[in-house]
Amino acid sequence: MTIALIPGSFDPFHNGHLEVVERATLQFDSVVVAALRNPQKSEALFDLDQRREMMAESMAHLPTVSIVAVSTLLVEVAKEVNASAIVKGLRAVSDFESELQMAQMNRQLSGVETMFIPSSSSHSFIASRLLREVARYGGDVSAFVPPPVDRALRKKFEEGTL
Repeated sequence: MTIALIPGSFDPFHNGHLEVVERATLQFDSVVVAALRNPQKSEALFDLDQRREMMAESMAHLPTVSIVAVSTLLVEVAKEVNASAIVKGLRAVSDFESELQMAQMNRQLSGVETMFIPSSSSHSFIASRLLREVARYGGDVSAFVPPPVDRALRKKFEEGTL
């Protein structure tokens, strides 16, 4: 059985992420999406459990997908889920440089290869940090995120929790 591991902070999960997951399900028997705490990024908008919940609802139509939320090294997660490959989405050439370094490090640490899936042009400009900013100022991001994420963003900013 081939298992893809798709890691990310997914804060928030958006349609570009969903596209990568959907495309990976066509190539692998099983896909594990790992919401990771990234200490190099600013404080999270949603905690890991909230992200996991939104992602589960957003990907309910994908029966071969499971979701984990972890705060550990990616290669440890890859070992735990017996990943055949790590799958990463690429939006633009600028993503490739840092993703290549991570892929090489992960291969050296674990032997697990990384596969890249380029996003379609309709999703290539979507970035979680931009969505957070637009939503924070009352902008409509519903075209860029699955409905469960849109509801969570609206609720978070309407309640004034940030």
